[in-house]
Amino acid sequence: MNIAPMLLSLPSASTFSGDIDQLVLWVTLLTGFWFFAAEGMFFWLMWRFRARDGVKSQYITGKEPHLKRWINIPHIFILIFDVIIIVMAVRVWVKVKQTMPPADDTVRIVSRQWVWTFQHSGTDGQLDTADDVWTSDTLHVAEGKTYHFLLESKDVLHSFFVPVFRLKQDAIPGRTITGWFKATQTGQYDILCAEICGIGHGIMGGRIVIDSPEQHASWVQQHSAVADAAAAPTDSTAAASAGTSN
Repeated sequence: MNIAPMLLSLPSASTFSGDIDQLVLWVTLLTGFWFFAAEGMFFWLMWRFRARDGVKSQYITGKEPHLKRWINIPHIFILIFDVIIIVMAVRVWVKVKQTMPPADDTVRIVSRQWVWTFQHSGTDGQLDTADDVWTSDTLHVAEGKTYHFLLESKDVLHSFFVPVFRLKQDAIPGRTITGWFKATQTGQYDILCAEICGIGHGIMGGRIVIDSPEQHASWVQQHSAVADAAAAPTDSTAAASAGTSN
């Protein structure tokens, strides 16, 4: 049972957002325990050994065995907690970043100062064909489908950040970076740039629209028809081509 979203009251809309929430929660709890334990001991020692009339101060070298154990024993437990955090973090990293489940669809995400451009496959389900649908600042996906994304930057460093997915991936000029997500909840949510990319960084926002499979299929069909019509040769172009071939 994933208790992190319930405790934090955060909207969650991807298959791995709960894993990341759980990891952050455990890191907070494990490190927070030692923070409050250390601060509590610190203030208790100040009160316990405060200056008092008739009580001489103690000279401590730091090598006394009965005092060193107050450092060594907590240190061992902290190292154990560190190993636990590392193991949990690696497991989440492998699931989110190192494992690519089979794709139901693929989108291309292009970043530039200061706009997001998205290339959706058309009715044929393939990118880079005539019926592809291009949008600016709005990404359309279907609930329950696994998407691979191809992330590119045309100028400087950007960072594709979808808070509701707990997804953040830097876009690096000259590289195409792949990743994936699977939406679990319909609605409209924010897309942000999480890398300072110039004077317009603060306005480089977008929206992700998560529709039901039926709604998304209808949207794709409608916009693919427009793309096909725009790509089709006009009568005058066809006539000119025929005359040239003759």
